[in-house]
Amino acid sequence: MIRDLLTELMLIPGLSGHEQRVASAIAAHLDRLGLAYRSDRLGNLTCTIPGDPTAPSVMVFTHMDQLGFIVRKIEASGLIRLERLGGVPERALPAQAVVLCTEQGDLPGVIANKSHHATGPEEKYKVLPYPDLYVDAGFTSAAEAQAAGVRIGTPVTYLPRVLPLANGRIAGTSVDDRAGCAVLLALAAARLGKSGPTLHLVWSVQEEFNLRGVLPAAQALQPDIALQIDLLLACDTPDMAHRGEVTLGGGPGISLYSFHGRGTLNGVIPHPALVTLAETAATAGQLPLQRSAHTGALTDLSYLQFMGPEGVACLDLGFPMRYSHSALEVVDPADLDGLTRLIDLMLDRITPDMGLIR
Repeated sequence: MIRDLLTELMLIPGLSGHEQRVASAIAAHLDRLGLAYRSDRLGNLTCTIPGDPTAPSVMVFTHMDQLGFIVRKIEASGLIRLERLGGVPERALPAQAVVLCTEQGDLPGVIANKSHHATGPEEKYKVLPYPDLYVDAGFTSAAEAQAAGVRIGTPVTYLPRVLPLANGRIAGTSVDDRAGCAVLLALAAARLGKSGPTLHLVWSVQEEFNLRGVLPAAQALQPDIALQIDLLLACDTPDMAHRGEVTLGGGPGISLYSFHGRGTLNGVIPHPALVTLAETAATAGQLPLQRSAHTGALTDLSYLQFMGPEGVACLDLGFPMRYSHSALEVVDPADLDGLTRLIDLMLDRITPDMGLIR
């Protein structure tokens, strides 16, 4: 089930601030489950499954959006210049296929890569800054591009793709965080008819833009506990081996420490009661539980933890993923199944007497 959900969602473009198509697909699945939902002014999609009002309320969330670009200029020649939106790696951009999401439909294009036969020695190992790059969508004039629906502000993403790999693994576009979206849908199905705490499921917006899109939903729900689903950096390739011990196919994991460390003084030191909860649930369910501590990344959980007069008890939960923010990220669906099971078991163990004051 998760593999099919992930594949469906990865093939839908949904740049930050333009998540409507992804939200509609998720809403259709909630309709099939018979679950009510609502959207706020920013576009967050929220579904509440009522539970024991004496137990701490829980919000489990993940983001729907993906990084990409915005059209900033259409040259007289019909070539298109881009503004970067989110942490797009410039060194991985030339020759990438993209899609321009116009009101008249999706248009394919390619980020140009200078012809090899005309590349001088000084250019061969140089990374071009994104303002120097352009998209070739086949147009021969600005008027032709505009007639096709391309405008300043048109959203652009990597061309959606899903590639099956050996051992059931998947490579493709926007694994970050359509994998989380698929887990959250699977969790919604798993919790139907179960007792436990009141559960708020939130598919959030604009995480890749400013890390704060979820805040209106969280402020409206006022949860006691927030569990965020996102990637964990897989460290089982030669370039990542020094960064940690998380492995693709090694099962779900938790973050014990995250800090941006690049100009943004924020991160998450998880609530110890939630770390214990994850560990005991994994043991009870005979699930592996990987552990991550990482500098250089940030999620919207970093801001949510400070809400309200007492704050929110927070924990980042994740799935291993390779090649983050590239056009083809890699995930093992078995890790997503394990993560769904882990969160389900954690929810079963949240009781009215659970203490959250440190």
